[in-house]
Amino acid sequence: IKSHVGEDVALMAIVKADGYGHGAVTAAQTALLNGASYLGVATLSEALSLREAGITAPILVMTYVPSGSVRQVIRYNLTASLYDLEQGHEFDRAAREFGEPVQVHVKIDTGMGRLGVLADDVVPFFRHLKSLQFINIEGIFTHFSVADEDIDYTRQQVEKFKSQVLFPLRAAGMRFKYVHAANSAGIFGDSENWFNMVRAGIALYGLRPAQHILLPEGMKPALSWKTTVVQVKDLPPNHPVGYGNTYITRGRERIAIIPVGYADGLRRSPQTWREVLIHGQRAPLVGRVSMEKCAINVSHIPDVSIGDEVVLIGAQGNDEITADEVAEWLGTINYEVVTTIAPRLPRH
Repeated sequence: IKSHVGEDVALMAIVKADGYGHGAVTAAQTALLNGASYLGVATLSEALSLREAGITAPILVMTYVPSGSVRQVIRYNLTASLYDLEQGHEFDRAAREFGEPVQVHVKIDTGMGRLGVLADDVVPFFRHLKSLQFINIEGIFTHFSVADEDIDYTRQQVEKFKSQVLFPLRAAGMRFKYVHAANSAGIFGDSENWFNMVRAGIALYGLRPAQHILLPEGMKPALSWKTTVVQVKDLPPNHPVGYGNTYITRGRERIAIIPVGYADGLRRSPQTWREVLIHGQRAPLVGRVSMEKCAINVSHIPDVSIGDEVVLIGAQGNDEITADEVAEWLGTINYEVVTTIAPRLPRH
């Protein structure tokens, strides 16, 4: 990704949601060793976890930071997102009491309708903000709502960001170290989206932000999800499997139990994983997913035994189950598939 945007564009590695389910600390360390110079998280607690792990790189907390937590933002050398004038006054007051300024990136709403200063209000907002002596504005940013679907609307957002925000602010003598807008989909779209910083999220982990967006050659998914068989049993015909007796064996069936359930991110709902890989072959889930166990029909796979590797996401033999395929089964997107893998599972 860094090679794609070049040396003049800074790379912010987004490691929120436990690094999109991959492990935030490992993801952050790897990104910083490979071209990233800034990290982005969603919450203050995520940022503090990175600091506690010894990571000293700049970190932007992209969503809400309570004014009562400004002391921690300053103490741990973090950057907060600022998107409201009342919030700005609260930040300034808290920083003044602490005795040091708080560093912020101001978020602009160019058409997503979530957090952010409306583009029409930008100039008076910044004039007022500049009067707050304990606010240090390092950057300004916006977020694309449909960069993975609608190129024209994304261009409109870029144009609004330039014409109604950046140009008037520059005319008023305001400059910022960082200007950023592009998410993963925006990075692999028009280079006009980049400004002087980009935010790589899902693409950082080798996953496409949309099916039609191709990642650079050589990029591949970083995550595999594996477990092992903990029991194998031969059940007679008409034998129930799992809670609710929703699955009844049709004949004599060999069932393997794996120690993964909905508490680990394997959905219990009717739309759940359809298959896993065992011995390089696909085996269907049967019965309801329990909190920490589920059952697999391995009648067609010879010699399955306790300790055998089971792949929920990833490759085994000549086959592969991708996060995109799982997303189709679940009726969702690959983002949700990987971010809902529970933190209690060890990452290696």
